[in-house]
Amino acid sequence: MGIDDLVNKAKELVGDRDMESLKEDAEEVKDIVTGDGSITDKAKAAFEAVKDPGKPGPD
Repeated sequence: MGIDDLVNKAKELVGDRDMESLKEDAEEVKDIVTGDGSITDKAKAAFEAVKDPGKPGPD
């Protein structure tokens, strides 16, 4: 997967979402990345968080 593929995938994920939704997801991903766990677990959790926009994440 090249950089163009990653950019296109990111555009698909963002779609027509509003800025507030994007900020909330970014904050959730930041919390996941800075938390405990393996890089694999963090990647899976971050993907799930972004895949379902507006869905509340773990507290």
